[in-house]
Amino acid sequence: MKKIGIRYEDRFTAERRVPLIPDHVKQLKEQFGIEFNVEPSEKRIFKDEEYLQAGAQLTGDFRDCEVIIGVKEIVEKWFENEKTYIFFSHTIKGQSYNMGILKKMIEKKVNLIDYEKITDENGKRLIFFGKFAGLAGMIDSIWALGLRLKHLGIDNPFTRLNQCYTYNSLDEAKAVVREIGEDIRKNGLPKELSPFVTGFTGYGNVSIGAQEIYDLLPVKEITPAELLELESKTDLPQNLLYKVVFKEEHLSVHKDGKAFDLQHYYHNPSEYESDFEQYIPKMTVLMNCMYWTADYPMIVTKDYLEKNYNKDHKLKVIGDITCDVNGSIECTEKGALVENPIFVYDTDSRTIKDGHTGEGIQMMTVDILPSELPRESSEFFSHALLPFIPEIAKADYNVPFDELEIPGPIKRAMILHKGNFTPDFEYMKKFINK
Repeated sequence: MKKIGIRYEDRFTAERRVPLIPDHVKQLKEQFGIEFNVEPSEKRIFKDEEYLQAGAQLTGDFRDCEVIIGVKEIVEKWFENEKTYIFFSHTIKGQSYNMGILKKMIEKKVNLIDYEKITDENGKRLIFFGKFAGLAGMIDSIWALGLRLKHLGIDNPFTRLNQCYTYNSLDEAKAVVREIGEDIRKNGLPKELSPFVTGFTGYGNVSIGAQEIYDLLPVKEITPAELLELESKTDLPQNLLYKVVFKEEHLSVHKDGKAFDLQHYYHNPSEYESDFEQYIPKMTVLMNCMYWTADYPMIVTKDYLEKNYNKDHKLKVIGDITCDVNGSIECTEKGALVENPIFVYDTDSRTIKDGHTGEGIQMMTVDILPSELPRESSEFFSHALLPFIPEIAKADYNVPFDELEIPGPIKRAMILHKGNFTPDFEYMKKFINK
């Protein structure tokens, strides 16, 4: 069995998650004899002493570790020749800000396994933080909404909620959201917010997490078609919020007017164009929870906002959990830090101002949302990763890729083998050349 190193998370100051919790380190050592070196950290949600008690060595020296795991990207200077690294590399879309990391790994002839691509035979992800991104993202977006509405002179109960990371647990944050829900049931919302509508793009783990928080409020779900007619109704209750979940067929239409076909859309996105703008002025909050690449139509464009947005526009907050910079939500100008999580996008000047004041639309674009729930998200993630570790630790990575014996989900997630792109990731050569 190979010794495994667990990296200190140094990409973001507020990153406190771990890929393997101490209980699982202890279990793997006792059952399989796997040794661990754990890099010391003062900020990690699980303390150094907990790893020591689990039987790990506390050291940043990984020279005797053949496999090194972390959560987020590893700084270029830390890569060692011909070792195996497992982390979220954020390179598969050709993200320019991580091409230096990718080039360094090629140079060092390493093996790269990316959590994002650990899937079953049907392409379903097996190891992820997505639900926790949704949970934290919805909490932060409600918090941002409260601040923004107060700045606009609208008294509202959402100001009771703080940013997610300030709570000791998810349950503590949920308790406050429930209190807000009870206030709304009893006293209603200000009339100028009626009808209060939150839209969710997507229906996967991220969306499920975000909806879990929103559903703690008094909520009624309606369809996108019903949303278009909602404001024409009279005597809508002030103590009820509405929820709309948008699927792919609500976001885009075929350019030639053909019926929407999901599989055709996946394989031929260039033949489709956005059909989402009709819904934007009907929502109070938009939560973007959907996977996106540049091949697909944008959901909210800067051109739309410049032409249509003004101080009386209904949409107050966009919580972009997907957080592709200038991506599906084009006005996502940056992946924000936990310490500086929100900004206002000025739709006329196309500039941003950190915080919740100024002209424009409130944006919440934290890039590492699960880190705001570090204990719960780490426990969930570690449970999913645990079964794969013994096979990862005993594999012989020196054999040709075709002969490499590791579980299918892990092999499908190997982007680099000995510094070379594996067959499924040959397309990434164009990113390096670019």
